[in-house]
Amino acid sequence: MSKEEKPDPLEGKMIRDLAAILEETGLSEIEIEKAGLRLRVARNIQMVAATVAAAPAAHTANAPSGAPKATDLSSHPGLVASPMVGTAYVASSPGANPFVKIGDMVTEGQTLLIIEAMKTMNQIPSPRSGRVTQIIISDGQPVEFGEPLMVVE
Repeated sequence: MSKEEKPDPLEGKMIRDLAAILEETGLSEIEIEKAGLRLRVARNIQMVAATVAAAPAAHTANAPSGAPKATDLSSHPGLVASPMVGTAYVASSPGANPFVKIGDMVTEGQTLLIIEAMKTMNQIPSPRSGRVTQIIISDGQPVEFGEPLMVVE
């Protein structure tokens, strides 16, 4: 085994340190880049059912009665999942009309909501054209990577 193939013990320590930070803070993932080395450490947290169950009652009342259960959403073909950790907003500013409402027809690429991550507002586009059948998150809600946001059928 050549010297180039041996793992750097500092990299292993950095991974363990990042994993400890995840555990201490409750974050689901963390990524750093230093001197050309990029490390991403993530842990798998099953929060879909807990997150949906914790949604305000008025918000869940907006979902159609035939909506899939929270545990079924991960395999739903129209699921729009969060591409990042941040805070989700359904409108461009407080008091503004939401980007979309349940029942709205949307086109592929149309902005559905924004997620603020590290002081940057990231527009989340619709992955397909169709009708918004569920809005799972509420305005100002913290979201995790992969968390269900909406369903577009």
